Amino acid sequence: MNKAFLMRLFQPLPQRTSASTVLLLLRLVAGLAFVYHGWGKIQHPFGWMGPDASVPGFFQFLAAISEFGGGIAWMLGLLTPLASLGLFFTMAVATHMHAIVKGDPFVSPGGGSYEPALLYLVIAVLFIVLGPGKFSVDKLLFGQRD
Repeated sequence: MNKAFLMRLFQPLPQRTSASTVLLLLRLVAGLAFVYHGWGKIQHPFGWMGPDASVPGFFQFLAAISEFGGGIAWMLGLLTPLASLGLFFTMAVATHMHAIVKGDPFVSPGGGSYEPALLYLVIAVLFIVLGPGKFSVDKLLFGQRD
């Protein structure tokens, strides 16, 4: 990959100040939630699902890094497309596990559901498409697309 491609990949799209403010708020709230969700996982990244997990340790590690590191990246607006891609795949697997494997409903007042995973998946898509906005480290490091 050449430098121009990487620069363009991480350059945020131009956004109005109001849109960038909303993206910042969403990044902060969703990013903080991911840091909290990922904190316990990052403590034991290769085995947070327990010794009888059907998911290999390497994939548990990727999920832990995606959630904890991706949450920090979202809050900062740092390498946002890359963090969002990792969170997209993590939430796609989580949605599949809850909706298909476990058969959880979309919303459940007292039990498991796939609603949170699907919501975070859609937020990841939003950041992949729109970027982090102008109030981000990405804009400081890479500039803004024309």
